[in-house]
Amino acid sequence: MKKWESALVSPDVSLGEAIKVLDREALRIALVVDRQRRLIGTVTDGDVRRALLNNNNLDIKVSSIMCRQPQVAHRDWSKARMLTWMEQHELLQLPIVDDDQKLIGLETLHGLLQRPRQDNPVFLMAGGFGKRLRPLTNTCPKPMLRVGDKPILELILEGFVNAGFHRFYISTHYMPEQIREHFGDGSQWNVHIQYVHEETPLGTGGALGLLPHDEIDQSLFMMNGDLLTNLNYLALLAFHEEHGGSATMCVREFEYQVPYGVIEADGYRAKAIVEKPVHTYNVNAGIYLLSPELVKRISSGTRIDMPTLLEQEMVEGHGVNLYPLKEYWLDIGQMDDFQRAQSDINEMFHDQ
Repeated sequence: MKKWESALVSPDVSLGEAIKVLDREALRIALVVDRQRRLIGTVTDGDVRRALLNNNNLDIKVSSIMCRQPQVAHRDWSKARMLTWMEQHELLQLPIVDDDQKLIGLETLHGLLQRPRQDNPVFLMAGGFGKRLRPLTNTCPKPMLRVGDKPILELILEGFVNAGFHRFYISTHYMPEQIREHFGDGSQWNVHIQYVHEETPLGTGGALGLLPHDEIDQSLFMMNGDLLTNLNYLALLAFHEEHGGSATMCVREFEYQVPYGVIEADGYRAKAIVEKPVHTYNVNAGIYLLSPELVKRISSGTRIDMPTLLEQEMVEGHGVNLYPLKEYWLDIGQMDDFQRAQSDINEMFHDQ
């Protein structure tokens, strides 16, 4: 990132001086600060154009034409959250301020798009038997079944790798040697992979207790190893950080149409007839973001499913968020799903 301190100007400098800063630093922004280095405005190429179109001369003070309420990030924002914010607000630059509004940094869209490394750990659940996909899973664990020319689990891994993640944990139980032999230590993808093995099945959440808790220092992605999706993981991370809480659960909208006319009544008296109503529900998509504190509450050997774990979090008031998953998503649970995945895979990744 270019040296942003050179883009600082006082509110009393002229428009002409601000233009020189814009040209010299090539950041396409001048940061207007007071004597305490508090950010009080910004000047971009667009502000300059508007000032000149309004017949202002170059001697006018920059405070007269600056944006007085610029979008800013705060010191605790991750790069993922900054990137999402910039995309939402169509920004090329984003100043970073502390709690006192003092300027402490500047991010640019160009810099963030250089695929920064994301240090959040990723936990992929790959221990299931895949009984509904027999006979395919008689000799192959379900996450290793190939969709197109790659195992499902490899497609999931590459989705995270392409978003900049590099710290992976994989849980195994059924035919673990096939998974370990294929992925190794992750060096083929320039990432690091560690394995945890369930000697006996611990439910969809129990494997969290097998993780090296001292290494879980940031929010942890957790994902079932039989999903096909092009979810924007950085947007999910930004959402989780913005809303707080101990967990964020991805949900899909599921519609169910009652195949009959439904009678609304008050006691024995009919009030209305609704013909084949459609009900919409949020269903668990099998992708989560969990706080380190939540992960560390699961002791080794605990058997628990994720719905039960999250219900406990809700009861205890720790806060569980819902993230609506709008992107492509397919749970490959049955043979029809597996066949659909084969036809969907080329279209799903044709732009990548």
